[in-house]
Amino acid sequence: MINKERLENLSQEVWKGAIKLRGKFKAKDYPSVILPMIMIRRIESVLEEKREQFRVEILAKTPNLDSESLNKRIKIKEQNEPFYNKSNWTLKGILDESSSQVETNFRDYINSYSSNIDDVIDKFNYRYWVTEMVKAKRLSSIIRLVAEEDFSPKRLSNIEMGYVYEHLLQLFSQDDAKDTGEHFTPREIIRIMVDLMEIDFNPETATKAISIYDPACGTGGMLSIAKEHIVDKATTDQGLKNAEDLVLLNGQELLPQNYALCKADMILKGEAHINITHGNSLIPDIESIEDDGDQHAGGLFDYLISNPPFGVDWSDYKKDVERLKTSRYAWGMSPSNDGALLFLLSMIEKMKPKEQGGSKIAILFNGSPLSNGDATQGESEIRRHILQNDLLDTIVMLPDQMFYNTGIYTYIWLLNNNKPDTKKDHVLIINARSQSEKEPKSFGNKRNRIIESHRNWIHNQFENWGKPLLVESPEKDMEHSKLFHTTDFAFHKVEVVFWQEDENGKQMWINEDFDVKLSNANAKKRFELYGDYEMLIDIESPFVENECISIQFKYDGKKPMETLVAEYLKKKVNELKQDTLKDIKKWFEQQSKSISYYHRHYIVDNEYIPFDRTQEDKEAYINAFLAKEIDYEIIRCEEYDQLGYEILPNKYFYKYQEPTPSDVLIKEFWELEEDAEKLLNEIRDL
Repeated sequence: MINKERLENLSQEVWKGAIKLRGKFKAKDYPSVILPMIMIRRIESVLEEKREQFRVEILAKTPNLDSESLNKRIKIKEQNEPFYNKSNWTLKGILDESSSQVETNFRDYINSYSSNIDDVIDKFNYRYWVTEMVKAKRLSSIIRLVAEEDFSPKRLSNIEMGYVYEHLLQLFSQDDAKDTGEHFTPREIIRIMVDLMEIDFNPETATKAISIYDPACGTGGMLSIAKEHIVDKATTDQGLKNAEDLVLLNGQELLPQNYALCKADMILKGEAHINITHGNSLIPDIESIEDDGDQHAGGLFDYLISNPPFGVDWSDYKKDVERLKTSRYAWGMSPSNDGALLFLLSMIEKMKPKEQGGSKIAILFNGSPLSNGDATQGESEIRRHILQNDLLDTIVMLPDQMFYNTGIYTYIWLLNNNKPDTKKDHVLIINARSQSEKEPKSFGNKRNRIIESHRNWIHNQFENWGKPLLVESPEKDMEHSKLFHTTDFAFHKVEVVFWQEDENGKQMWINEDFDVKLSNANAKKRFELYGDYEMLIDIESPFVENECISIQFKYDGKKPMETLVAEYLKKKVNELKQDTLKDIKKWFEQQSKSISYYHRHYIVDNEYIPFDRTQEDKEAYINAFLAKEIDYEIIRCEEYDQLGYEILPNKYFYKYQEPTPSDVLIKEFWELEEDAEKLLNEIRDL
């Protein structure tokens, strides 16, 4: 179990050293200065263990070997490892040398790493920050901060390193914080996601590789735990070897620091088959785009898992995203201030077809993708296609206060393009809001935790719904799990026009300003809505001071409005009788005037009607529903082109609670009043 107090203490120790940067660096620069140094020390800690191992092996064979020859042999063996450093430097050794040579020796040290580690250092842009640390005279103190600290994977797992990293980021940015929606995913949530994917891989008998992919892999926690879940099933050395060799990890990360941390950690753990790339998973990777795009485009994976950033804004690269509008995002595009569903579409594109065994997806969302967007809009259209293609398997409602940086409620979506017949056309929603307990010690905003018993409860709910009984009798929903047909989330959106009535039931007419330019097109639009109407036009007379030219006529849509106005003015105004209609139209546009129109008081409203798959006559069903809901005369109604789709878990599990009776509330109030009075009397007596 993760010891959060130990991790928090470690973070605080690093933070104490970091505050020495104040005055030399801005708060937003602290992560760029310190986190790479921690990772370099983490890499060095692994190499030190390997070097000690090599030393023992070499001396066992040649005990009388001199020190210089021993070190040379160690270096030769080291360079056969997946990563290495050609130099003889360590961070502590650099500090032990002359203070005037710290920069030179440190640069020699980081430049001597193997190419895979150099890529990590490069993504941190750390050579630039070394220059800045030298200018600020802080390079030695930052090296000293970590030089003898044990950040090795033996002491800190990937997930524990992630907690330290997240805690430090919060401390670093507390004076310069901007919530970007990027939240480190707690281990227990990842475990649930992995459990529910039910990865079909037995390490003891496996002969075929499986692939796991995360398009927003951050520091790699999800990929690591997915593989750890499989490795834990191995009971023999061959099983362990199969798990290591046949589980292929793939991921992409946009933020250079996260990418560097992820790749470094995968290298440190000796992952033999990793494909972690840097770039933007939402855009194509083509030469005409400056930024790195989706490096995994065209790839197909067995299992896909992710926690994309909540509410990620993609407006900065909107043009690049829209290049995929007719392919990857053909189902719809969410607004540019929330790209969560675009990540899901990117994952769906990478699912293996059913003929190849299909794929499963586990993705973590906040509440927005469930219901944002109206019928025919991008988000609703994405949900429509997902449900009409029967991809959605299950949604799990998680407790709040599970994340370090936010207390919001979150939801696991499980998708499967090869659902068994017992799950066909159905979706299970599990309400696991109560499945948590308080953390012994809060960790940022993370005040709740999910332990094994809660995880087992969720998995049991998930396992039960695949049984034929539930599909045959969905009305027998369990208290915390409800089964839905995919069309239960659908609704008709209908634009309705009805005639408003007064308190006596008389249909109303209303006089309103004509608040747009009086053009033929605008007049026609209002005629199409209200039918014929009366026009009232008052013009300040340019011919007689303080007089007004008034015209009134009925508009029935037969003649152009501008022609009608010109004809009435020509008849009524002597000064215009000799002018052509064309000249009068120009004259009218230049005059100061007020325009209003008297029309039927029609109300235009949108009605949302639940879809009922049992209704054969859709039109009759909609008309009957509207007749029941609207008491006035319906002039016309028109349904939108597509059904809307929304998922409302809170509504499905809502339970009405009677409010506390007023007499009880009054009694409680007076009891509090008495308590307050007693307390005041006690204070006076002191």
